[in-house]
Amino acid sequence: DILITNKTPLRADFIAAQTRLRCICVLAAGYDVVDIKAAAEHGIPVCNTPAYSVESVALHVFALLLELCRHTALHDASVRNNAWSQCPDFCYWLTPQLDLYGKTLGIMGFGSIGRRVAELGHAFGMSILAHSRTPKNLPTYTPFEFVGNVDELFARSDVLSLHAPLTEETRGVVNARRLSLMPQGAMLINTARGALVDEAAVAAALQSGKLGGFGTDVLSKEPPEATNPLLKAPRSLITPHIAWASLQARRNIMRITIDNIKAFLNNQPIHVVNAAWLAPRETR
Repeated sequence: DILITNKTPLRADFIAAQTRLRCICVLAAGYDVVDIKAAAEHGIPVCNTPAYSVESVALHVFALLLELCRHTALHDASVRNNAWSQCPDFCYWLTPQLDLYGKTLGIMGFGSIGRRVAELGHAFGMSILAHSRTPKNLPTYTPFEFVGNVDELFARSDVLSLHAPLTEETRGVVNARRLSLMPQGAMLINTARGALVDEAAVAAALQSGKLGGFGTDVLSKEPPEATNPLLKAPRSLITPHIAWASLQARRNIMRITIDNIKAFLNNQPIHVVNAAWLAPRETR
C-alpha cells in the first residue's frame, strides 16, 4: 500500500502494474527516481523528505571548498612525512593559499540548502549571486543579487555551487560553453546531482587551468566506472555521496518519513511533490 524508496527507480510501467499501491515515500529531498506524473495519473501521491540535510550538505560544500583553497590534508601528510622537521624556515606551503573574502559565490538553485550555503558564504565575506526558477524571499544581508540568466551566473561567479534539482532542463547545465564563461581559475562545487555536469568538459577545464578547482560529492554514475575522466583530473576532490549522511540528517529522514506516512493515513498527505497533477484516486 505504501512504498518507500530511495535509489530504486519507479517508472510508469512499474507504477501501472501495482494494484494496491496508494502512496510512495522517497527517502530523499530529490525525487527524480520516481515518475511523479505517472503516479499522479493513478491518484498516488509522492511524498519526499525536504530539508532533512540542509546543515549537513551546506557544511560539506565548505569542506570541499576550503580543502580546495588550503589543501589541509596535503599539508598534514607532508608534516607527518617529516617535511616540516627538515624545513630550514618556520613554515612552508605546497600550494597557493587562497582566501574566500571578497570573492563572488554563485548559487544555482536557491532552495533551503542553497540559502544556507549562501548564508555561510556571506559569513566568509563573499558576495552572493543566486539563480532560481522562482526567485523569492530576498535575504536581508548584502551584497546579494538574484540573476535571471544562467550564463550570467557562470560569468560572474568566482565559486559556483550547484543546488538545482535534476530535470530535463538542468541535465548537463554545466557544459563546455558555460565553463568558458567563468572567470579564469574559478571553482565549481557539486553536491546536488552528478548529471548536472558534463564530466568530460569539467575534466578538460581542469586540465587546461580554466577551472581552478572542482569539488563534488556526486557523479553521473555511482559508483563510478574506472574510465570516469574526473578520477584523474587535477585539482579535483571527489567524495562518495556523503554530504547528506550526518547522523542528525539520517534521523531527520526517519522523522519526516514517519510524519509523511502518518499524514497520509489521516487522509491529509504532506510534502506531496506531484500535487499539481494528482488525479482522484481510482479503484484499482
